[in-house]
Amino acid sequence: MASINTNVSAQIALQNLNAISDRLTATQNRVSTGLKVQGAKDNAAVWAVAQNQRADTKAYESVTNSLKRATSIADVSLAAGESISDLIIQLKQKATAAADPGGSEATRKAYNNEFQAILLSIKSFVDNATFDGKNILNGMGDDGVTPSTDPLSFLANADATDTISLDRQDFTLATLGLGGPPDLLEIDDAAAALGLVTTALETVSAGLAAMGAQATRIENHTAFVSKLVDALEVGIGNLVDADLAKESAKLQALQVQQQLGVQALSIANQAPQVILSLFRN
Repeated sequence: MASINTNVSAQIALQNLNAISDRLTATQNRVSTGLKVQGAKDNAAVWAVAQNQRADTKAYESVTNSLKRATSIADVSLAAGESISDLIIQLKQKATAAADPGGSEATRKAYNNEFQAILLSIKSFVDNATFDGKNILNGMGDDGVTPSTDPLSFLANADATDTISLDRQDFTLATLGLGGPPDLLEIDDAAAALGLVTTALETVSAGLAAMGAQATRIENHTAFVSKLVDALEVGIGNLVDADLAKESAKLQALQVQQQLGVQALSIANQAPQVILSLFRN
């Protein structure tokens, strides 16, 4: 029976149209954002897990920055240390030549001048092996004044509960036994200097080997963190990313359904017009 007060068909058509419109809006949002879970109301459990993973990803960015800083400090220190090692080899050459019994006093004096100049270069290299205010070759703490053997520590995980260390070395002339400084003006002095230089070279070589091992560990850990972040991002994507091909197909289907719903509502709204025909002559 037709009624002008209640149009059941129109109400049903309107409900269906509203449902289609809601689904269409959700699909359009997925297509525009690329996400199937945009907020807690979409899927509370999945959204919470994704947020925790996003937090870890951001935390690992800080870890990566810390490790890159460690790598830079290690690279600067290794470059300076290797240069110092090369200079000590030159010291050994000069000391050996000056210890030659057949050499003249003038020759030993010339070698000594070169020897002293190289010592000054070593001191300069140690003093300037600094990155971001950190120098791990001068045997000093962060203030640059107080002696310290405490290693530099850097973040290793997102919870900041684990660190990776870079040990301080002491390549100063005094610690290397060259702070006297030794001279080559006499044959005996040259021979003594040769022994000191040989010991200094062993000390520097051992320190560089330790730094090199730690630098390699830091680089390996940096690579691991990078892979871990990539895996976390993929995991987040698996949880919240929309299948755009599927959503695109769904979008077209819902657009057609919406058009049909509008037509169905229009037809349902015309039903009460039948009543008017009963009042016509």
